[in-house]
Amino acid sequence: MSWPNLSDLVVAADAEAPVGLVGVPLGIGSVTPGRCDLAPQALRKVLRRIGRYDIDTRSELGTTIADHGDVALEGETIEEVSGAMVEAIATSVDAHALSLVVGGNNAVTRPAVHALGLPLEKVGLVTLDAHFDMRGTEDGLRNGNPVRALLEDGLPGANVAQVGLMPFANSKVMHEDALAAGNRVITLAETQEMGVLAAVSAALAHVSHCAAIVVDCDIDVIDRAQFPGAPGARPGGMPARDFFAAVRRLAAEPRVRIIDLVEWDPLLDASDLSSLVAGRWMAEALAGFEAR
Repeated sequence: MSWPNLSDLVVAADAEAPVGLVGVPLGIGSVTPGRCDLAPQALRKVLRRIGRYDIDTRSELGTTIADHGDVALEGETIEEVSGAMVEAIATSVDAHALSLVVGGNNAVTRPAVHALGLPLEKVGLVTLDAHFDMRGTEDGLRNGNPVRALLEDGLPGANVAQVGLMPFANSKVMHEDALAAGNRVITLAETQEMGVLAAVSAALAHVSHCAAIVVDCDIDVIDRAQFPGAPGARPGGMPARDFFAAVRRLAAEPRVRIIDLVEWDPLLDASDLSSLVAGRWMAEALAGFEAR
C-alpha cells in the first residue's frame, strides 16, 4: 500500500504553493561549535518517514511546500552573510503565506525578522527557547545574541514574547535586561504550570498589536533526552509533545509569516530520534497552517 508522506508535498521553488521552505545552513558564530549547517539536508531526508495523516483529527495534510533550496553563505562572519540570508528568506516571504526556515544556528532568527520588510515596530517575535539569546553584541553577531541584536536594531520589547526559559541556562543580567526591555518572559516552570497552550496564548496576546509575527523554534527548548541533537539542550526541558502542540497553535495564527527551526546538529545524535522530532515539527507547522 502507498505511504503518503511529507516528501509528497514538496514542489519546485517556482511552483505555486502556500508554504515555502528555505534552508539556511549557518554554522559560523556559534557559542558551541558544531555542524548545525547540516540540518537543512537532514530535515529533507527524513520527510519520507513522516506521514501526512493525523489520526487525532482524522485529516490528511495536503498543503504543498515550495523548496527554495539552501542559501549560499559566502563569508567568515555572520555580518558578512546576513544580507544573503535576508534576501533568500524575503524571496519566500513574498511568494508564500508561511515560510519555514531551517537553520543553521540561532543567528538565523535576526535575518528572518528583517526579511519581512516591515518597520520593526510592526513585527512580533515569539521564541520557544531555553535561552534568552541576550548575550552581548560587543564582539559581533553570534547565535547567542539574536534577541539582543534585534532589540538594538529597534525591535520593541513589547513585541517580544519568550517561552520555555530554563533555570541554570541563563544569567541574571540577561533576565533583567529582557524584563527591562518589556519582553514577555514565560519560564518553562510557568509554561508547565499554566499549560503550554495557555502559555502560547499569553505570548500571542503580548504581540497582538503586531502586523506580522516570526516564530523562533530553538530546538534546545526540548528536553535533551528527547532531542539529543541540540548542543544547547538541557535535561528537564520541554516535553516534545508540548513543543509540537505549541508549534501547531502558533502556525494556526494568520499573522505568523515565518517559523524557523534552529540549533540542530545532526552529528550529535547517532540515532534517528532528533531527525524524527524535526520532521514532526514540519508536520505540526503544516497542520496549524491548515487550521487557519
